[in-house]
Amino acid sequence: MKFTDRAELKSKLRLTKDGYGITEVRCARTGIQQYLGVELGLPTMDVINVYRPGSEVFNKDSLATYAHKPVTDDHPSEMVNADNWTQLAKGDIGEDIVRDGDFVKVPLKLMDSELIRKIDKGKAEVSMGYMADIDFVDGVTPDGEPYQAVQRNIQINHLAVVDRGRAGSDCGFKDASAKWGTSPINRTVIGDNQMTTQKVMVDGLTVETTEQGAQAINKLMDAKTQLEKQLSDKEAASQAVIDAKDAEIAKLDAEIVQLKESQLTDAEIDAKVKERAELINKAQVIAKDADFTGLSADEIKAAAVKAVLGDAVIDGKSAAYIDARFDVLLEDTQKDAADPFVDSMKQKPDTQITDNGQSEYEQRLANAWKEQA
Repeated sequence: MKFTDRAELKSKLRLTKDGYGITEVRCARTGIQQYLGVELGLPTMDVINVYRPGSEVFNKDSLATYAHKPVTDDHPSEMVNADNWTQLAKGDIGEDIVRDGDFVKVPLKLMDSELIRKIDKGKAEVSMGYMADIDFVDGVTPDGEPYQAVQRNIQINHLAVVDRGRAGSDCGFKDASAKWGTSPINRTVIGDNQMTTQKVMVDGLTVETTEQGAQAINKLMDAKTQLEKQLSDKEAASQAVIDAKDAEIAKLDAEIVQLKESQLTDAEIDAKVKERAELINKAQVIAKDADFTGLSADEIKAAAVKAVLGDAVIDGKSAAYIDARFDVLLEDTQKDAADPFVDSMKQKPDTQITDNGQSEYEQRLANAWKEQA
């Protein structure tokens, strides 16, 4: 969970010759902080005492996370890292992290003139922004205070300079941003009555209210978050439908362009008609009795070759092979048409051939005895 631990900036700020602000500050402490059950995910419980033992606060691994962490002007709504450091950092924490009684004390160097001016005008507290684990376990502190949870594995992210913390405490928890986790219960005495109040963030504004008011605000904020999510989901679904329609329209536009590009001009149509007519004429020279109706150019050539040579010659053969056989047959046919001997040999068997009177001479010899008689 994300937390902020707040303390007063009691030390006087010393300015260097370059205008930087130098000071030391207590920024974290041991002890118990009280939280509403709903804030820690246990709505059936009214108040939960969260214990921060010294073994966790002063753990060497935890203390090591303080050094060189950035100083910010109020808590940012996100973790400070290398991607946003330039926009958020106004200074940093030094290396001399020490224990001061029940507190952690750190050196600060502020390098932003505007933040230094705000401190001069009374912005005089600091607040640690950190991540920590919550271990829900019952126990009693060394001072005899009962608790229901323990904060462990404290990892510092940044130190924020803030306007004010809880009245009457040196250090405490405060949710300076709704994205930075839960807020502690704040006990305020008004006259003879003690009223339990809590500070919550509403659209970036700090509101101090009663426990019941905080619960109501948190419930409304949760409802708002759910409505925003529902709206976002509906917008995403609508956008998905729009994107699908846009993709469909783009596909149709592409098909229209393709059809326009594939459409033939009158001159191209005339050229193709002429080309087809010439091919059919050539095919009819090879196989004049074949039917080439409705066939493509490749099919016409194949049909002509089959008509002369048979199916087996071209079965399984490539288009290039069939083209070559077609051209050879066409060339042979044209040569035969130009050769008179070949043409005469192609005449029908019943064609009468002149024998220059040989038959008549032979017939007279055979009938000569008849004349003598």
